[in-house]
Amino acid sequence: MNHNPQSSDGKHDDDSALSDFLASLMDYAPTIPDELVEHYLAKSGFQCPDVRLVRLVAVATQKFVAEVASDALQHCKARQAAVVKDKREKQQKVIYLCLLSFLISFGLSDPLLEQDKRLILTMDDLSKSLREYGVNVKHQEYFADSPSTGIDPASREE
Repeated sequence: MNHNPQSSDGKHDDDSALSDFLASLMDYAPTIPDELVEHYLAKSGFQCPDVRLVRLVAVATQKFVAEVASDALQHCKARQAAVVKDKREKQQKVIYLCLLSFLISFGLSDPLLEQDKRLILTMDDLSKSLREYGVNVKHQEYFADSPSTGIDPASREE
């Protein structure tokens, strides 16, 4: 038999930390309401009267959503940086240099450096982020993306 006093102290510390964490969940108000978490837990067949466990699920869900949103933001930034790079490469260099020298002579700056700083998060960014976590999202084709958009319904070939 192993009667190592350190192993019992370590277990006591773990139990104490877990008890403290569960007690702190009683005072914590997660972003996702308890009622919503309880609804989806019940919908999946899980019933639990302990509010601490419901809040633990809410905290885990909140962390997951935050990580997905952060990853989607990185995809968005990478996509928009690629668009700016493509625009720079497609410009005619002679005209650009002439324009730049003209602007600098008047004390103005490069118009390409003054790009729009707003980010536009798309469904593709979100889909790529979710795919990294094993969630495959299939979004429907937009009505305007249909090949028959703008064609008179009477003249459509079926």
